[in-house]
Amino acid sequence: MKQIEVVAAIIRKENSVFATQRGYGEWKDWWEFPGGKMEPGETPEEALKREIREELSTEISIDKCLCTVEHDYPTFHLTMHCYVCSLLTASLHLNEHEAARWLKRDELDSIKWLPADLKVIERLREDT
Repeated sequence: MKQIEVVAAIIRKENSVFATQRGYGEWKDWWEFPGGKMEPGETPEEALKREIREELSTEISIDKCLCTVEHDYPTFHLTMHCYVCSLLTASLHLNEHEAARWLKRDELDSIKWLPADLKVIERLREDT
């Protein structure tokens, strides 16, 4: 089975986390934490900062590693390194996603999360 390694940013602001809606591909319209694939030679932290610049035109600080999720999708195995992050710049621009929302803890179940991201939600609930 194909192996894919990615990074994801759990961007927090006040009592909310930032979620993005995919605008393309097989999982179009599903929600996820922003991030993406690591490139050869990159650390997870370098990849995450690059991906957030590319996807959201903003800068982040990485506060801590929350978890690493392993999930089997029908056509690949995903390893996703998830980091709690803060914004260093106030503006966000959706360069790849269809929509985005700031979600409070009691709103996390109001959207259709990608299966691997649901595991991150479980971990977030334990962490706070």
